Amino acid sequence: MSVTTRTGNQLTQFRSELMAMTPEFANALPSHIKPEKFQRVVMTIVQLQPDLLSCDRRSLFGACIKCAADGLVPDGREAALVKFGDKIQYMPMFTGIQKRVRNSGEITSIQAHVIYENDEFTWAQGVDASVCHKPKFPGERGKPIGAYAIAKFKDGSDPQIEVMDVSAIDRVRKVSRSGGSGGSGPWVQWWDEMARKTVFRRLSKWLPLDAEADVLMRRDDEAGAPTVEEPSGMVLDGQAEPLDSFEAASHGVRESRVENDPKHDPNSEAALDGLLERGLP
Repeated sequence: MSVTTRTGNQLTQFRSELMAMTPEFANALPSHIKPEKFQRVVMTIVQLQPDLLSCDRRSLFGACIKCAADGLVPDGREAALVKFGDKIQYMPMFTGIQKRVRNSGEITSIQAHVIYENDEFTWAQGVDASVCHKPKFPGERGKPIGAYAIAKFKDGSDPQIEVMDVSAIDRVRKVSRSGGSGGSGPWVQWWDEMARKTVFRRLSKWLPLDAEADVLMRRDDEAGAPTVEEPSGMVLDGQAEPLDSFEAASHGVRESRVENDPKHDPNSEAALDGLLERGLP
């Protein structure tokens, strides 16, 4: 059997398994994301990265369920499906974290951008802290030299600003399990996104985050996300053991369920438990 035929058969089987999980996705997802849309995104990603099919299938479905429960889609912008050995974990990206942080009710806007050597960038610290960034057009910006994040608050208090140079970002990357030392991974595929998320995670220590955003940060930790450096220089290890079972993922769904969404009620636990009892196809 040719490699193309074998991959095609794997995709067909995976599509069937993914469609069989429609009730579980419907229970996990917030009402504004339809299971069909989520499943289309997953299929697209798997078609673009067929090596995901060679990994532990239960961990792949577990990652999808966790992503759905957090109200994100694994499209590489809001979240990503990342390989760790033969396991798959879902990793929130900056756009997905930004989306959830805005729901806290106390933050009006979150920005994070990469600074390039040919950009105009001015940063002032102190009582009147400020950032002025005038980027060049793509192709004229040169190499990245750093990143910054800004949060503005609804009560009108001064914005919170965090700036990191590229060497500080690289130190975080090196201690991350997703650092791409093997020549692959999110730091290789989406360096800009990971740099933005890294500087935001440092900023997030000073932000009033709600429970949902806090759960999302823990998801990031579970996926071996960049660790957070304290001002003292001490590194807080945010890494956790890889997801070992689909049961662990379903437990995470229950933890992160949105209470105000009628789809996220105790009855949905029965559907997840039923899936675990009968097993994946």
